[in-house]
Parts: sequence; C-alpha cells; structure tokens
Amino acid sequence: MAQEKGAAGAAPAATTRLDTAVFAELPMLEGPQVSPDGKRFAGQLAVHGKQFFAVMAFDGSSRQLIATAETDLHWWRWVNDEWLVIGIGKTTPVQGDEWYITRAIGVNANTGKMVMLNTADTGQNGGRLVWTARDGTPRILLAAQTSIYSNMPGFWPRVDQVDVSTGKHRRVLEGREGVMDWYADSAGTVRMGIGRSEDGRSRRLLYRPNGSVDFRTVDRAKGIHDNLLVPSLFLPDPGKALVVQDDAKGFSALWEFDLTTMQTGKQIFATPGYDISGPVVDPLRSTLLGVEVTENRSTTYWFDPAMAALQKKLSGMVQGAQVEITSFNADRSRVIARVGDASAPGAYFVYQSADESLQPLSMNNQTLKLRRLHPVKTIRYKARDGLEIAAVLTVPRGSSAKNLPLILMPHGGPSARDEEEWDWWSQFLADRGYAVIKPNYRGSTGYGTPFLDKAEGQWGLAMQDDLNDAVKALVDQGIADPKRVCIVGGSYGGYAALRAAQRDGKLFRCAVSFAGVSDLARMVAYDSQFLGGGQGKDWMKAQAPDFKAVSPLYHPEEFSTPVLIVHGRKDRRVPFKQSKLMADRLQAAGKPFEFIEQPEGDHHFTRQEDRLSFLKALEAFLAKYNPA
Repeated sequence: MAQEKGAAGAAPAATTRLDTAVFAELPMLEGPQVSPDGKRFAGQLAVHGKQFFAVMAFDGSSRQLIATAETDLHWWRWVNDEWLVIGIGKTTPVQGDEWYITRAIGVNANTGKMVMLNTADTGQNGGRLVWTARDGTPRILLAAQTSIYSNMPGFWPRVDQVDVSTGKHRRVLEGREGVMDWYADSAGTVRMGIGRSEDGRSRRLLYRPNGSVDFRTVDRAKGIHDNLLVPSLFLPDPGKALVVQDDAKGFSALWEFDLTTMQTGKQIFATPGYDISGPVVDPLRSTLLGVEVTENRSTTYWFDPAMAALQKKLSGMVQGAQVEITSFNADRSRVIARVGDASAPGAYFVYQSADESLQPLSMNNQTLKLRRLHPVKTIRYKARDGLEIAAVLTVPRGSSAKNLPLILMPHGGPSARDEEEWDWWSQFLADRGYAVIKPNYRGSTGYGTPFLDKAEGQWGLAMQDDLNDAVKALVDQGIADPKRVCIVGGSYGGYAALRAAQRDGKLFRCAVSFAGVSDLARMVAYDSQFLGGGQGKDWMKAQAPDFKAVSPLYHPEEFSTPVLIVHGRKDRRVPFKQSKLMADRLQAAGKPFEFIEQPEGDHHFTRQEDRLSFLKALEAFLAKYNPA
C-alpha cells in the first residue's frame, strides 16, 4: 500500500475500561532481524503467553519455533542466509553453588536444527560473539573460557573460528591473563582486548593494528571514575576508528580517533543537553550509518544518504505515528520498521522497495493493535536544590488533567532512564484513572556525566527527594491530588518504593515494590560473586556509603503506609530473598503489607501469566488504599 493512513487508530471512550488481560499481553514479536537475502526474519515470538525464538519466512512458507524454557535468550544474529547464532544463559549447579552459564548455539533457518558451538571443556562464559563472516560462509569468531578456576590459563577466554553449521573449531587467539573481552574488525582480525584484575578495580586496553604483531597496552584505568577509551568502530583505514567520549560539558559525543597516537580528533556528532546512545553500524558492511540519541524519545540521525532518504519515505507513508527502522537485508530491498508512539502499542511493518509497499508484519498487542490510548509527554521540574529533572507524564485520555490520583513510578537501574515510549504499566494505570509520573531522577543516564555523578552518595537520600519533588511539581500545577498518591516501582524502582514507605510514608497512601532491593549489603554480596565484583562494590559504596542506613530491611518499624511486595522465585537479577526477608520483617513489626510470590516469575515478566497476576494484584491493592 502506498499509504498507511490513520495508523494511530481511534481512541476508546474515556469512560471505557479495558480488561486487565489486554495490558498483560506479551509483545507478539520482539527484536526482528531480516536475513541477508531478505527472505526470512528471526526474533522472539509470543505463543500462548510464552516466548519462543522463531525464524519465519516473509511469505509464510515456513516457521521454526525454538522453546527457550528455563534458558534465557540474550541475543541472535544472522550469519548467512541459512544459519543464525543465538546466545543463551541459564543457572546451573556447579560444585554445590548456583552459577550462571552462557553458551552459543547455531540454528538452521530451514530445518530448525541446532548445533552446539561450545566445546565440552567450555567454562562459565561461552557466549561471547566477536565477529561474523560477511562472505556468505557460516563462520563466526567465538570467545569462551575453558576453565572455571582463575588460576588456570583457560579462565581467560580464547578466540576460536567456528563453523556454525558443523560446530568445528579452529584456534585464532589464545587467552591472555586478565582479558575477558575481545574485539575484531570487519575482516575478522582480533585487534583489541580489555584486560582487568580479578576484582575489576584496574583495567587496561590492549590493541594491535593487524594480526601479525603482538598486542600492546595503550590505555589504563583504575577505580570507578576512570574510563578506558575504547573504539566503537574500526574504520577501513587501519589506523582510524570512532569513539564515544564526553565533550567539555560532560555529554557523550562521537569523535574520530587515531589508533596510532591514541588521540581523539574531529567531533562527528553531538546533541546539546543529551548523551548519544551510540553509533548505528551496518551489520553487513561495518560502516557508520548514523547515531542514535534518546532525547524525549529515541531517535536515529542518519548520516548515510540512502538511509536518510528511506527514513523520510517511510515516515511519509505513515500518518499519526512515529517510524523507526529496526532491520534490513543486504541490499535494503526489505526493511522492518516499528510504527507507533508512546500512547499506542504499535506494530512492526515490512517495506519492500520493489513495489514500495508497507505492510503490517506483527502487532505489538493483538487486542489493541494500532489504537491510541492515553497521552504521554515529557515535562521538566526543579528539584529542591535547583537541579532540573525531566519526567514522563501519562494522564487518562479525556480527563481534565486536574486533581487526579497520582502514581509515582521511579525507573529501575538506577543507571537507566525513562522516555516517551509505550509502557504497559503506565497505560494500565492511566486506564484506571491515574496520572503516572516517571521522573529521570539524578543518576539517570542520558543527561551527561555531571548529572549521573550527582547520584553519588545519594541512594535513598537526594534521589528520593527528586521523586518527592516530582509529586510537589504536579500538585503545584494542579494535576495531582496530594492526598491520593501512591508509589509503584520495579527493581531499583521497587527499592525506591520501599524506601518511600519507610522514610516518607506521610506523602503516600501506599507503596508497591516489584522485585525490589531491600538490603543493599546483601545485594552487593550477591553481585560480588561475579567476576569484577570488587569494582561493583566500590561503585555501590560511592552511591550509598552507609548501606544499613538506607536499606529498608533494617527499619521495618518506620514503615507508615501499606506495602504490596511482588517477586518471582526465578529472578536471577535481584534474588527473591530480598523481598521475602522484607515481608518477614514487616510481619514481625506488625505493619500492613501484602506479599505475593510468583513461583515461575523472573525479573523481566517474560511470562504473560505473571504479568496478569501482577496487574490484578496491583489493581486490587490500589482500589483498597488509593482508589481512583
């Protein structure tokens, strides 16, 4: 079709509440990648409320489904027209302990046949893809450990060339003490490695201009504030690269880089007031196509004239929605684009240059399709110390946006940020009559290094003040009713909700924590089990010098508002015990709380059943303590 008019669709009546299950639907398709010949695409597919890895033909002639079950699917990459490689991970008992193991598997797009790409002696980490061939052969470079013992040479990953179709290996590079991460150029020459001490506290950058000379150390870093100057893209000229580095004001930008002198040159791209997210690189040619930046929302600035023209064409074919190019084949004759905006779940569309058609591939939400729900915009407010903070506001469609019940929703991370994008939590709550505010409090990413550094020493302190100040700003504007405010968050946002219930309960009628941290010391101990945990511990000590003082677990008697705690037993990011202990302490202190255990739940709501149970519990809890 030449035009996809009315892509945003008609809005439901403001008084019509959608069924809770609608918001719990898993995205039908995630991360679709087009094969080099443009005949197939691969991605994560939702089937009957569970996620599968899928390879499908555009013409519908074939579909391969691979169940991931207890295994996490981390990434997938086309190697040639017939073969892909996927990275997986799972928790496995090792010598009486639980270890997280990563592996790489080859997948045949025609038959679904799987080939294990790691050897029998592979250690804990075996899923690091370094390079894929560009000549149509099924070759990759794979880095993997061959020992779990740090005093053995095999602990440091070696690099092998692997035939994805057979699993056969050929040694390319022996492991080197301290180096866990290797990087190759577009020709498949390993040219860079990042070395570090076992605790991660000191790091070094190893580099060589070609495969016939040895590596030399070209940069060093020590402590949490020093960063290595790591090239983001090797250019065709063997002595040139591109790097992402801060400018004079502390905002990351893209720069030319001389690999001989290790000095930055001309600035290629920057955007005032924001960090760049990184370069957009052609996966087949390893050439720079553009730069991605998250301002109020994620945007790609295309440098490549053909990609800029394609973006303009696709944007002109869709009215009332945003268009984001996400994947394309070798000659760009078939392109997948995401269409939608923050108020609509959107869909993936397929563009074919042969007939200039744009056709739907998959709806993000099978029930809502392209309908718009509740409006979303970015606002800015001043924290009590004068710091300007951006926040994403969602309000019920058709409301006057005055004196509304409010949900304060801090994001996870905390080294992350919210933007104007479809969010099933916010849209569900707006559908139930609440305004939702998601502040990018100090320590959020994307607003420059000085803004990030303002979080040091402020976990549970000024970072909480920033959240409270968002409520004040909305009350001052007449949007929010100060007597009807609840805080809801997941992961770090769950920690912030628990901390708010303990420290600032008088401001909130209730608090909801999903997979939240209650004890910072216990979380640091858990993270310290992983390689480089020493650096992580240093970072956490800088954020919160006194763990006990800002850990809600140790202050149950101070909780002054009802709390709902939800946590999945199979959460591998924040241990289930963080919530179980908090619930036990609240019970012992005689405080009002509800605790819901999700037996099969993980940290990322990969199961539709867990999404639905959470939303139902959230709705009932809010109806009881902060009704709209």
